[in-house]
Amino acid sequence: MSKSILVTSALPYANGPIHIGHLVEYIQTDIWVRFQKMCGNDCIYICADDAHGTPIMLRAQQEGISPEELIAKVNKEHQQDFSDFLIEFDNYHSTHSEENKKHATTIYSRLKENGHITTKTVTDLFDPKENVFLPDRFVKGECPKCHAKDQYGDNCEVCGATYTPADLINPYSSVSGATPIQKENLHYFFKLNDFKEMLQQWINQENLQPEITNKLKEWFESGLNDWDISRDAPYFGFEIPDAPGKYFYVWLDAPVGYMASLQQYCDRTGKSFESYWNKDSEAEVYHFIGKDIAYFHMLFWPAMLHGANYRIPTAVFCHGFLTVDGAKMSKSRGTFIKARTYLDHLQPEYIRYYFAAKLGPGVNDLDLNLDDFQQRVNSDVVGKLVNIASRCSGFITKKYDSKLTASFNDECTHAFDLAVEKNNQIKTYYEARKYSEAMRVIMALADIANQIIDAHKPWERIKEDQFKTEVHQVCSFGLNMFSLLIGYLKPVLPDLASKSESFLNIEFTWNSLYDGKPMPEDHIINKFKPLITRIEQESIDKMIEDSKMDTTPKASDPINDEITFDDFAKLDFRVAKIIKAEHVEGADKLLQLTLDLGEPTGGVQKNVFAGIKSAYSPEEVEGRLTVVVANLAPRKMRFGMSEGMVLAAGPGDKDIFLLQPDSGAKPGMRVK
Repeated sequence: MSKSILVTSALPYANGPIHIGHLVEYIQTDIWVRFQKMCGNDCIYICADDAHGTPIMLRAQQEGISPEELIAKVNKEHQQDFSDFLIEFDNYHSTHSEENKKHATTIYSRLKENGHITTKTVTDLFDPKENVFLPDRFVKGECPKCHAKDQYGDNCEVCGATYTPADLINPYSSVSGATPIQKENLHYFFKLNDFKEMLQQWINQENLQPEITNKLKEWFESGLNDWDISRDAPYFGFEIPDAPGKYFYVWLDAPVGYMASLQQYCDRTGKSFESYWNKDSEAEVYHFIGKDIAYFHMLFWPAMLHGANYRIPTAVFCHGFLTVDGAKMSKSRGTFIKARTYLDHLQPEYIRYYFAAKLGPGVNDLDLNLDDFQQRVNSDVVGKLVNIASRCSGFITKKYDSKLTASFNDECTHAFDLAVEKNNQIKTYYEARKYSEAMRVIMALADIANQIIDAHKPWERIKEDQFKTEVHQVCSFGLNMFSLLIGYLKPVLPDLASKSESFLNIEFTWNSLYDGKPMPEDHIINKFKPLITRIEQESIDKMIEDSKMDTTPKASDPINDEITFDDFAKLDFRVAKIIKAEHVEGADKLLQLTLDLGEPTGGVQKNVFAGIKSAYSPEEVEGRLTVVVANLAPRKMRFGMSEGMVLAAGPGDKDIFLLQPDSGAKPGMRVK
C-alpha cells in the first residue's frame, strides 16, 4: 500500500545565489523523494524562497530596485540552478505570496485567540531624525573586534565577528546618519513555554536524530523563553493584524512557506491541502534542514502548529555543513563555489554521486575533497559502472543482432542473484538516508560484475566460434547487472538512468524491475552511446579559478568608478541667482533655494536643496549669484523634489563656500 508523503527542504534566502554548500541539503532530499516515487509512494516535494527581512531590503537598495523586483529575479535564478542540478520540486513558491500571508495570519490569529501571544516593552535603538526604530542591519559603525568601518549591527563582514548594535563603535543610522538612541518599544512574543510538555514528548520520538534530541534537551534545561515575533518598520514582510507598523519577524512566516507552497500546488492540481496539515492527517510530513536551524524547526515550528490546531511534522532530518578540502569554503581560495560556476565546468551528476557516497543519516559535516571527488567519480561511476555497459554492448550489437540471452552460466547466475538479493538492503539504506552504505553495496556488486567479465575476456574469445555462446552469456549478464545497478542508482543519477533506460529499452521502477529475473530472452537493446565522461583536472582548476574573489579589505573611501571626458562634458554649469532661501523644517544641514537661471534659458526656475545651512543663513544668500549644475535629473528627497545642485567647496561646518561667478556674470550664462 502506497503512502502519502509531503517532503520539504529549508527555504533558501532570496538575497543571493545558491552555492554548493546549499546543494548538500537539496540533493539529499531529492534522492530520498525520487526513491519514494520509485517505490510507488505518493510523494510531494515542495519548497520556496524565503523572501522577507532586512537583508533583502538592503540588497534591493544596493541594486537600485524594489524588494519585489529583487526576490522575483532571485527566485528565477534559484529555480534554474535547482533544475540544472536535477533537483525536481513538485512546487516552488515564495514566502512573499498571498498564500503565505493567509496562512501566517491564520496561525497568528489562532495563537492569539488561544492565549499564546503576549506583548512586552523592550529597549530598542531608535533613529531620532527619522523617528523610526532601527533593525540591527540598519545600524552601522566600527567593528569592536577588528575596527573595520561601516559594518552592520549584527556581524562584521571583514573579520566575521558577531555582536549587538550596542557593541559598535561610533554607531550611526544607515537611514539618516544620525546617532541612534535607546528607546522603549512594544514587541509581540510567542509564549513557547506553553508547549513545554508537548515539545518534550515530540523530541523524544524514535525517528528523530539522537544528536539533535540531545541538543534540544540542553535548550529545555536552560529554559524555553518567550520568542520575539515582531519587527518594526522599515521592514519587508507582512504587517501583523491590528498592529500598525509592526511586522512578522521573518522566522515566523518562513516555515509557514511550506504550507503556502503546498497550497499553491493543491490549488493547481486539485489535491487536498487539509489532508496533509489537518490535526487528524494520516499523511507523513518530513522536513530536511541544516543543523543550524534545528531550534526553529523543532521547537518554535511544532509549537506554532500545535497551538494553531494543525498537525506537527512526522520528523525533521538535520544534516551538517559542507567543507572543501577540509576547510570552510573560502572566496579567496576559490572553494566558495556557486552552483552556476560549478555547472559552467562540471556535470551535475558528479556531485550528486559524490554527496551520496558520503552522506549518512547523522549531522556530521561533509567534506568535498576535490582530489577524492575526481578519483571516486571517475573510478566508481565511469570506471566501474558505465564501463560494464560500454565493454559489453558492442559485442551484443555487432555479433548477436542486439539481442540478449536470459541464460547465464552458474557463475553469472550466482552473481546476478546476489545483486537481486541486495534489493531490500539497498532499499532499507535509502529509506534510512544511509546513502553512503547504499553506494558501497552497489559498487561492490559492480566490482563482482567487472571481475567476471575480465575473467572471461569476451574481447579475445569472440574471435573463436567455440566461445560464441559463452560470450553471449557473459555480455548479456554484464548488461543485466548494469541494468540492475543503474536502477538502484536512479534516485542519485536520474539523467544517467534515463539515458540507460533508452539504451536498454526498459524503465526502472523499484516494484516492477527487481523481480529476480533478468531481461527476457531476445530482449533488444539499442546502440550504445557514451553515457557520461570522466572528470578532467582542467575542469576543476577552471572552476576554482572562476570562484576566486579578492577579499582584501577595501579603502574606506575609495575613488568612484572612472568617467570619460564625454561624461564630464555633459554637465551643464550655469550662473543662477538665488531669489529665495528658506530653512527646511526637520533638516539640520539643508536650505531650500529657489534659483533663477535667467533669459538665456527662457526664465527657468529651479528648486534646490543645498547642504549649506551650517555656513549660511537664508538672508546671506538671497540675491547672490552662484553656479548650478542645471541639467541634473530631479531627485525626490524627504522634504521635496530637488532639481539641481549648487556648487560649493570646503572642509565642512562653517567652512563651506558657495562658488561665485566672475563679476559681470548674468543668470543663465554658461560656465566653462
